[in-house]
Amino acid sequence: MSLRQMEYFLTVVDTASFTRAAASLHVTQPALSHQIKALERQVGGELLERLPRGVRLTPMGRAFLPHAELAVRSAVQAERAARAAAGAEGGELHIAALHALAAGLLPPVFARWRRARPGVELVLHEYARDEDLADSMERGVADLAVGHRPAPPADTAGPLREIGEEQIVVALPPGDPLAGAGRVPLTALADRDWIRCAMEPVVDGRPFIDLACERAGFTPRTAVRTEHTSTAVRLAAEGAGIAVVPSCVVPAGCPVVRLDPDWHRPLYVFARVPFAGAAAAFVSLLAGPAEAAAADRA
Repeated sequence: MSLRQMEYFLTVVDTASFTRAAASLHVTQPALSHQIKALERQVGGELLERLPRGVRLTPMGRAFLPHAELAVRSAVQAERAARAAAGAEGGELHIAALHALAAGLLPPVFARWRRARPGVELVLHEYARDEDLADSMERGVADLAVGHRPAPPADTAGPLREIGEEQIVVALPPGDPLAGAGRVPLTALADRDWIRCAMEPVVDGRPFIDLACERAGFTPRTAVRTEHTSTAVRLAAEGAGIAVVPSCVVPAGCPVVRLDPDWHRPLYVFARVPFAGAAAAFVSLLAGPAEAAAADRA
């Protein structure tokens, strides 16, 4: 069984056609069919059902598919990591990150990287939730991930390094009387309209804000629901309500207040294999901005 055969198989699945797959791969259709049949002989059964108009996966093919995807991604990842470690032109380093960190923490790190290593391209993959981020790393989508500590068993799959803390603040509408108050108890927000973000953490099966507000003795009055933290901040800045967000995504000039007791979460960088070469160099760049962000709450 070869990587080429698995690549051919995945292309047929993606295009749902031997004809289109052959054109995409720049091979003849008989050559493609020969490789797929050889692969099927090796695994002991048909992976694809040939239909009058296209193909579809057999039960064996559905079982084989995720493993073939991981094998091909791992091969691509190995090549780009080797090139990046050598500083070769055309080398790539793939970074997976939560959206808020991609928008707030990583831009200055990427800028510093481009000045220091212009020959190694950075590719950013953004995710809304921690579980999506961890899953992408399990599937070999990226070389490094930046987010919160992954849940077991992902937290033992490779190196894990704490790089600082994510400060959580409340973005306020312009002119809000709480602006400049420094820190306030959660109960001070009981009468506000809340902008809720799909990215907020889930604890014990419930959105964390619901749980925290319940413990404080009130139910948050939701005014707007959105997908991304950056959108939530913009909505707050326009007066649509308050938004609980990481401080790194709050633009200059937007009034904020911190909670008492403080809300913050450790940030980590993790990978499937030990940090080396370009990956290790990128990790070293992360500590400065993350620690600076954490110092903002002191």
